[in-house]
Amino acid sequence: MNRDQAIGVLLLIGGALGIIIYFWLVFLSPWSILIMQITAFVAVAGVLGILGWIGYTLATTPPPKPIEEIEKELEEELKEIEKEEEKEKESSTE
Repeated sequence: MNRDQAIGVLLLIGGALGIIIYFWLVFLSPWSILIMQITAFVAVAGVLGILGWIGYTLATTPPPKPIEEIEKELEEELKEIEKEEEKEKESSTE
C-alpha cells in the first residue's frame, strides 16, 4: 500500500468514526441540544464568514483598467516593437 492509499484509508476511518461520534452526540447523549446549537452556529458562522471575506475582497480590490486604456497601452507597445524591428532591418542591411 503506497502513502496515498494509506492516507485515504485513514481519512475513510476518521470520517466513519466522526459520523458515529456525531450521531451519538446528537441523538443519544444528554448534550444533544447543546451539540445541535454548536453545529448550527458553526455552520452559519462559516457561511457568514465566507460572505464577509468576499465582501472585504470586493471592497479592497481596485477596479480593473478600462478596455480603452488597455488598448492604448497595447498600441504603444506594438509601435515600439515595430520601431525596433525597423532598426534591426536597417542595421542588418548595412
